[in-house]
Amino acid sequence: MAELYEKMVREALAAQRADVDTISRNRGGKFKITDTKPYLDVVNEMTVADGQSKSVIDLHVNSVKTHYNTLVNLTDTIRPEDDPFVEHYQTPAVLEILYENDKSFKDSVDKFIEGIGKAEALIGREVVRRYGGFYGPTCVVDFALIPGSTSNIVNRILKNVDIPEVHKQAILSAKSWGMNTSYGIGEVFTTEVEEGRTLSDAIEMEVAMIKYIYESPIDAQAKLMDSMGHESFDVRKYMAEYKKKMTETVMNAVEDDVHYGNIVTVPAYCVGDISHHIAQSTYNMCKDDVVMAIIEATTGVMAETLNKALPNFKNEYEPLSLATGASACAVEYMLELDGFNAPMIVDLLTKRFHNYVQLYPTRGAAAELHNCDFMDMIYRGWKYLDKERRMKNGSRGKLAPEVAGYKVDLDPVHKNNVIMNPQRYAYPACAISVRFSALMRLADYPCLLTSEPVTATMMTNIIALHKENPASPARVCKNCASACLVDFRHCACQWKEAV
Repeated sequence: MAELYEKMVREALAAQRADVDTISRNRGGKFKITDTKPYLDVVNEMTVADGQSKSVIDLHVNSVKTHYNTLVNLTDTIRPEDDPFVEHYQTPAVLEILYENDKSFKDSVDKFIEGIGKAEALIGREVVRRYGGFYGPTCVVDFALIPGSTSNIVNRILKNVDIPEVHKQAILSAKSWGMNTSYGIGEVFTTEVEEGRTLSDAIEMEVAMIKYIYESPIDAQAKLMDSMGHESFDVRKYMAEYKKKMTETVMNAVEDDVHYGNIVTVPAYCVGDISHHIAQSTYNMCKDDVVMAIIEATTGVMAETLNKALPNFKNEYEPLSLATGASACAVEYMLELDGFNAPMIVDLLTKRFHNYVQLYPTRGAAAELHNCDFMDMIYRGWKYLDKERRMKNGSRGKLAPEVAGYKVDLDPVHKNNVIMNPQRYAYPACAISVRFSALMRLADYPCLLTSEPVTATMMTNIIALHKENPASPARVCKNCASACLVDFRHCACQWKEAV
């Protein structure tokens, strides 16, 4: 298994470095699709270890390859307003491939769509709660089953639909790590209410929209993009081409008995680096030296920590846990260098959320999505650091928090010339909020801190070992920062009730 762990770490860090190095090299410049080729190159080098399913690895590799080649043939660049959606075109196509080749699955989806129509009371309650900010900051398109998330609501509906369990799990996965369209539950309801519709009419329209994204995923996604004013490329051509090129790969996975929940997940979660994480919006954000340095330092902490732990990993889940735990420690540590910590930021962003709801009742369904990711990350890091500070007491020496029994190496933070010299980026005598202010930029976009390329690569490796088990959504308590520190919403969670 040592070879497998080494492969997981090598491939994940290569994906992260492809992103970070490309952004560092091009930040402040004009984005071109071809800038993302270094990420494609490292994905193409992914291998199949003993015990892994080749068809699962192929879902990842071929999806990234198809995504890149299709985009290159459609456009030279993508404007920032359109880049968040590039990872939302894969699951609709994959679902339709499954619909067309497996009548029993399509029949189950049709029964689920009937179930959506019968769940008007549930949907009505949940969209009203989301509209009014009842749950506090929440990820409507979250990868877990937290209160207010689309996955949470889909799970509740599925529990009352009489279809095979494996099909329920696939349908649930398709709206979690698999992204069946860009739609987040509650968007239509909110817009229609603010435009003067009655609550009953708005709920009826909401139900119709939720049905639509499962009835005709590709068409629904295309029309959603029309409504958003998407103009960077022809999304219909993209999805038609992606569907054609990925059919063989998808059907090979079906023949290999890969769980449908994984088939709808893997192809979508791995493509976001091409024209989303490596994109014009990222180039613009990373013009700021401190923002770039935070990403660099966090990457360094992950890399140093993982490489030192390599000889001692005991199972395939530990590298992923350590990678995300190490990055959480790094970000929280940089926050603490300016005298802030997670409880303070969670309080701040939760209060801001409630003001934001009042200021912008038609806010996008995903508005606070990444704020939640950021808060959850620093809250996790704070717990590790807080424990280590207590154990260290007044003794000298470096702070070395533990994640899953492994020490986190924070040296890359101290060795970063920008992070350790904030006086160069503000009024020198008063530069006490420089790192904090940069971190607040990243609170809206923490994808390379959490880190998505690392998580996606490691998850594919894990899924390839357990192809028959649906990996998404996460069937664990997410330890939502807001719910743990401010809001009382655990009672509305679904993680223990996942189908």
